[in-house]
This record gives sequence, C-alpha cells and structure tokens, in this order.
Amino acid sequence: MTVRKTMLLTGASRGIGHATVKHFNAAGWRVLTVSRQPFNANCPWPEGRDSHIQLDLTDIGSLDKGVQDIRERLSHGRIDAIVNNAGISPKLPGGERMGVLDSSYETWSTVFNVNLFSIALLARGLFPELSAARGIVVNVTSIVASRVHPFAGSAYAASKAALLALTREMAHEFGPHGVRVNAIAPGEIDTAILSPGTAQIVERDIPLRRLGEPEEVAATIYFLCTSGAAYINGAEIAINGGQHV
Repeated sequence: MTVRKTMLLTGASRGIGHATVKHFNAAGWRVLTVSRQPFNANCPWPEGRDSHIQLDLTDIGSLDKGVQDIRERLSHGRIDAIVNNAGISPKLPGGERMGVLDSSYETWSTVFNVNLFSIALLARGLFPELSAARGIVVNVTSIVASRVHPFAGSAYAASKAALLALTREMAHEFGPHGVRVNAIAPGEIDTAILSPGTAQIVERDIPLRRLGEPEEVAATIYFLCTSGAAYINGAEIAINGGQHV
C-alpha cells in the first residue's frame, strides 16, 4: 500500500501559499497548513479544516506545543516536506518601506521570529519525522536578500538574507541524514500584497516584462520536493524573470 506523502506549509492563506496548497493537493499530497488565524470556513479546500494548525509564529514560546500539535496529525511518524512560506514585512503608514531608522527592537524581533527563528525551531522539533521520511525543506527567501528594494524594509531584507545562510547551514547539517534543504527566492509575484509602483519595476528591471504567477512559484517548490531534484541541496533558485541579472 502506497503511503500518501505529507507536506507542512506555513503561510498558506493567500498568494504563493494558496497556490502551493492547490498544486500539492492536486498531486495527491496531504497538506497540513499553519497560520496564526483559525481555519477560514470560506476556504474552498475540502481537507482544510481537519488539516489546519493554528500557531502564531511570532510567539516563539508556543512552538513546542505547535510542534506537538503537528506531530499528532502525522501518519506513520513521517513528514515528507516542510515549506516555510510565512513571512512578514511591516510597512510605514502609506505603505512606505521601514528603514533602520524607522524600526524598533520590537519590529526586528517580530520579523525575525517569523522569518527566521521559527523556521529553525520547527525543523529542529520535527527533525525525527523529517529524517524518517528522508524529507525536504524548502525555505522561501526573496530577491531582497541580495539587493535593496524600494518597498521591502530593512528588517525583512536582513531576515531573508539570514534565511539563505540558514538554508546552507541546514543543508550541511541535515544532508547526511538524507534530508535536503533548499530555498526559492521570488521576485515580483502577482499577489494581493504588491505595492503601488510595482509596474515601474516590471518595466525597468525585469527582462521578461511581466509579473510572476503564484502557480509558477508553487511548481518550482513542488519540483524541489520530487525525485527530479534528488541531488539539489543547499541551493537557492531565483524566480524573478531575470530581475537579478
């Protein structure tokens, strides 16, 4: 009997996360979702209610209980993939970017809790289940990890750069146990969180002259979780239409 694969996804409610849920579900995977919000009854995903774990990633003290809640949902003590898509990027009033001079310690702490620390601690807590499945971790970084962006603030950019470093560290440490760890770095993707002025970036900076689609990102995440990517470890894949060149 073939055991259905299980993926844990943080940040599933919209954009890239929502597209990833649909892509993996269509491929026959069981998807567990993590969000600080309770399950939304308007979600069209039929398995959503029974597969949702409410967990606030800003509250590091709650992660041990969250890991236990996740573990109780797993079949056969295995988890085949963790996709860390949750991320926060606070803005100033009017949607302007928050620089170093605008950012308090509380801002830095909250951003790093969600965008970095919770990722390390979830992987640490669920490592027995990951290693049992010889599973995969995919971290969602960003183009802002390597360049100043007109809309992404300093704390967000620094957290994503740190996440790339964490991806390398996890790949080095987890690889001998058969667990691969990679990252994807999206650029301008057509989601509800795009800032005004994105059209100018598309015209000026992106050779393909269009936004990326959430499904294109989801498809890359899925590829990294398949046997076709079995020798890819510690990599970051840019998904930005050439914006980085």
